[in-house]
Amino acid sequence: MAKIPVFVLSGFLGSGKTTLLLRLLQECSRRQLKPAVLMNELGSTDTDGAIISNERKEQVVEKLLDGCICCNKKGEVVASIEKLLLQKPDVIFIELTGVANPEEVADSLTEPQFIDRLSLQQVITILDAENVLEYNSIFEADRNLVETVKRQTEVADLLVINKVDLIEPSRKLKIKKVLMKQNSEAEICFTKYSEINIAQLLDPISNKREKRHEIKVIFNKKSEERKKGIHDHKKSYSRIQTVSLPISQPFREKDVEKFLKKFKHSVLRAKGYIPLVGKKQTYLMQHVVKRTSWELSTYSGPHYLVVIGIDLNKEELSNEWRKVTQCQAPLVN
Repeated sequence: MAKIPVFVLSGFLGSGKTTLLLRLLQECSRRQLKPAVLMNELGSTDTDGAIISNERKEQVVEKLLDGCICCNKKGEVVASIEKLLLQKPDVIFIELTGVANPEEVADSLTEPQFIDRLSLQQVITILDAENVLEYNSIFEADRNLVETVKRQTEVADLLVINKVDLIEPSRKLKIKKVLMKQNSEAEICFTKYSEINIAQLLDPISNKREKRHEIKVIFNKKSEERKKGIHDHKKSYSRIQTVSLPISQPFREKDVEKFLKKFKHSVLRAKGYIPLVGKKQTYLMQHVVKRTSWELSTYSGPHYLVVIGIDLNKEELSNEWRKVTQCQAPLVN
């Protein structure tokens, strides 16, 4: 019996993993393939899962919330994959949190009960072209986080350099040189909006050909060096915090962006569904490092804003959000 292929989507917060996952699911639908998805969110609020559910209601999605898939949620990975296998999918996609180590998830796929049932096809790491060369300075306060992002690059089979529309063309060569030093074997793809050649990923599955993929030696290495790396990652992860902020009235875009800018030294990522003053529909707000985008959404659930950062002062963050809230108009249903 052919093994079920598994793709692991890795990459730092806000790089474009969920956008790529959506494209993969759309292509699966076009090819009449049955996909299953395991998604992991750092916080208890399922923003990325809501994006997938809104767009692809027919998909089989298992979610691990409020923790990192390779740290405090590692014990739940095997059970979650077992649930997905009960659906008899043609392919499984695993989207990691932005601070997860792909090696840990790959190890889970080598558990005895999966050896003859799953085949790791590729580890795909998505990188933010606008920030990839600045990660060292952005994470200066946490060297372990720098190492985690570096490992995401080193173990990838495919490196997707996303958001190239936000950088100068000359910067692409510099990025490629840096990445090739970290991983000389991976294919490197420059793109925007996570638009990659999905056909090359799914053709072998559509053609019913099992594409065997040897898990890299580094995934099975049990050396003291690797154990130390895992320990360091858990220590770094403990400094990553999420704060969910309630919303009960429409906001002005500039007030939300001003709020995020005030905490720019600690906030890495923010996202949420927010009603805007003078607008009838809800907007999906996404903030990465220093850039904020707003997208019209069909989302109809509770409004909220989730903030992710290093050593966040939750009390200060909540107090400042209350001040912003008091300046807004009441929400009219």
